[in-house]
Amino acid sequence: MAKVTGIGGVFLRARNPERLTEWYRRHLGVPMSDGGAITFHPADAETVSFALFADNTDYFGEPGQRAMINLRVDDLPALLAQLRGQGVEVLPQTEDSEFGRFGWCVDPEGNRIELWQPAPGM
Repeated sequence: MAKVTGIGGVFLRARNPERLTEWYRRHLGVPMSDGGAITFHPADAETVSFALFADNTDYFGEPGQRAMINLRVDDLPALLAQLRGQGVEVLPQTEDSEFGRFGWCVDPEGNRIELWQPAPGM
């Protein structure tokens, strides 16, 4: 039987793609092309998750947000402080779990973004 072997990409609709591309470059350091794309080439040891949530979850933020990006980061506390200093909306809570540390920010179009510093070995 044919099957899915991994996540091929994450795609967002944007009201202003050029502005959103620049925001992801400047605030999160995502080296996006002028066309608003990047292809990551993760190390073999990295993981990618695919999860389904109940329609009424508040985990994604606003009820109209149908998907959420989870971005792997190298230093969550430093990045959150940097984002706050740049005037980016950063949620006040963080979460520590066996999977690592999590924090959240919101892009200029209202998309909640999960920032994840993986636990060692993940």
